[in-house]
Amino acid sequence: MKRIVSFKRRREEKTNYKKRLALLKSEKARLVIRKSLSNISVQFINFKPTGDETLVSAVSTELKKFGWIKGGNIPAAYLTGLLAGKKAKEKNIKEAVLDLGLQTSTKGSRLYAALKGVLDSGVNVPHSKDILPSEERINGKHISEELAKQFEDVKKKIGA
Repeated sequence: MKRIVSFKRRREEKTNYKKRLALLKSEKARLVIRKSLSNISVQFINFKPTGDETLVSAVSTELKKFGWIKGGNIPAAYLTGLLAGKKAKEKNIKEAVLDLGLQTSTKGSRLYAALKGVLDSGVNVPHSKDILPSEERINGKHISEELAKQFEDVKKKIGA
């Protein structure tokens, strides 16, 4: 009997091909948000038969240019999304579909803070309003007043 071996990325639990196919059928750019312990990355990606093409990318470490120090919290995720959305608007990307990959989706998380930043920049992404974090958490008021002031300064520098 012949044994069928599944794709390597499926075996390693890195890609859910059923979800990926559903996203690709929309024929829109994918808004890919990935997080690590200390950073967050936001990318706009198009499917190509030869391999996915990254149109726009922003990483929370880029915020240092604007005076932001902390990289892994909700305000940093929002600002990274805002930066990516601004870059996307410059490249005439008007809409996208959200791709969170295999990450756990939690209401009000850093992933959705980044989505809120993209939405506030003017890019249309289908979503539910219930999943977005509150304005207080996005502004950093739950952390400290000093961080909230720094947040507003960086937001102005990005141009939102």
